[in-house]
Amino acid sequence: MLKELLTTFVISASASGVDVTPQGATQYLDKQATCLAKNMYYEARSQGLAGQLAVSLVVLNRVKDKRYPNTICEVVHQGPTRESWKKNGIFYPIKNRCQFSWYCDGKSDEPKEPTTYSQLYDMALDLVYGDITVVDITEGATHYHADYVFPAWRKTKTKTIEIEDHIFYRWEKK
Repeated sequence: MLKELLTTFVISASASGVDVTPQGATQYLDKQATCLAKNMYYEARSQGLAGQLAVSLVVLNRVKDKRYPNTICEVVHQGPTRESWKKNGIFYPIKNRCQFSWYCDGKSDEPKEPTTYSQLYDMALDLVYGDITVVDITEGATHYHADYVFPAWRKTKTKTIEIEDHIFYRWEKK
């Protein structure tokens, strides 16, 4: 994961005139870990390790899939936006229209359980920096939903696994 993230960082950062020194790369990776940790926190904090890891794997599988953005933060924040009515050039996500609902639900994105968030952040750092190697228990899943909802898109995806109260799906390549 680290190699792919650093390659993406260097290519996009160099084109934008962004700092590509080791310190700049570390800041970039830490930001990606923060996005991954927040997604784990809001999507699976009450689940066990398998559920938290599976939610993270969906994000990482999307990063690898050309149909999605190529960074963790871009995947987590993906969704339609609208320009602020107060300031030109500032865009906000459209409420309840994001790929991950917590990001555009209109509530604060600051975790209220610091101990839980800290543990998830540590796991996210390990995943992003490649300090741990994991088997993809989702079998390449790019989607999931809670078992008490029935999104229409589920009929167009291949179900791979159920972990706690989430059902995971793979979007087959054509």
